[in-house]
Amino acid sequence: MNLRAQTRLRLPEFTVLMAMLFAIIAFSIDAMLPAMGQIASELSPNDPNRAQLVVMSFVLGMGVGTLFTGPMADAWGRKPVIIWGGVVFCIGSVIAWYAQSLELVLAARILQGLGAAGPRIASMAIMRDLYAGRQMARVMSLAMMVFVFVPAVAPMIGSWIMAGFGWRAIFLSFVVFATINCGWLAVRQPETIAKPDRRPLRLAEIRDGVKEVLTIPRVVIAIVVLSFAFTLIFLTLVTLQQIFEHSFGRSESFPYWFALISVLSAPGGYLNAKIVERLGMRYLIAAAFSVQMVLATLMTCVVLLAPTGDVYFGIYLLWILSVMLTAGFTIGNLNALSLEPLGHIAGLASSVISAVSTIISAAITAGLGRFLDGTPLAPAMSIACLSIASVWLIGRIRDEQPA
Repeated sequence: MNLRAQTRLRLPEFTVLMAMLFAIIAFSIDAMLPAMGQIASELSPNDPNRAQLVVMSFVLGMGVGTLFTGPMADAWGRKPVIIWGGVVFCIGSVIAWYAQSLELVLAARILQGLGAAGPRIASMAIMRDLYAGRQMARVMSLAMMVFVFVPAVAPMIGSWIMAGFGWRAIFLSFVVFATINCGWLAVRQPETIAKPDRRPLRLAEIRDGVKEVLTIPRVVIAIVVLSFAFTLIFLTLVTLQQIFEHSFGRSESFPYWFALISVLSAPGGYLNAKIVERLGMRYLIAAAFSVQMVLATLMTCVVLLAPTGDVYFGIYLLWILSVMLTAGFTIGNLNALSLEPLGHIAGLASSVISAVSTIISAAITAGLGRFLDGTPLAPAMSIACLSIASVWLIGRIRDEQPA
């Protein structure tokens, strides 16, 4: 029996385990969203938009961390990188809990992101060890379908913790969540890369691997489009709470609306898993961005008409739901599309792809977030432009294999 067969858990458990490891990131971002207003008023009262950096500093740390965790996962194995990444993440969480200034919170969030890169990249490499191509896209879509329930409940959990213990206690919940999931991996998931297949952690090999990733045109295009797909999500997340508060006066009910949107968007991943092997990754990516291009343009027009009331709020909710569905039809497919020709260096390739796309998206989001005026105008215009660019770029991919 080969290693791949020996290291496969039953698909339901494997899917949930991978989803929960991915969800360390989602929980670390989404549980903080209800606290953005309090963080702004307590730590940055003169510039409330700086509170967005609590999210983006984590994303930046995660992006930088992925440059290293992939090569380490190829050299030392997937499990040690996930477990030690969890340890670093927990240390950052404790520092953030203790921090008394926004600057120290942001530094701790960067450390959290560095640690979270371990579970993010090494778990992706585990999936690539066991599955490939459209089959990997299907498994990843199933994992994303489970994963979406964590961001659905994370803001509610964050708001409950904040109400009972203050917003700083949210950071301690991150320690509990990471410990449970890394422990589950340690006990249940066997190592998926055999020692003879590991790549030594040598600069020359890393350089050659990076060069290989960044010289394949379809991979480069997929990375750029993936960065745009991440920007759709990050820009939505960092502006959502402020828009709920300033445009609609619904900051207290925000966690429950967010949960509803997340649950309603879950079938997107399931549907993608059902049809991706038949229709292909490129087709679904292009179709999703094409639809979003139209919807974001319409949302921009609605905002310019300056409406008010429940109808306006309902239109905004439907548009946010469409953004989440767009992610369900693009992020998993783009990851699989970019990794398809790189199975022999899956850890390093995952690292480079995730690092570049995350850092690009963090930079774009931080820049665009500064234009927020309390309305959906800036996010809608930005997402429309990013969707147009994505449709054009994905159409530039040419190869001989179906994708």
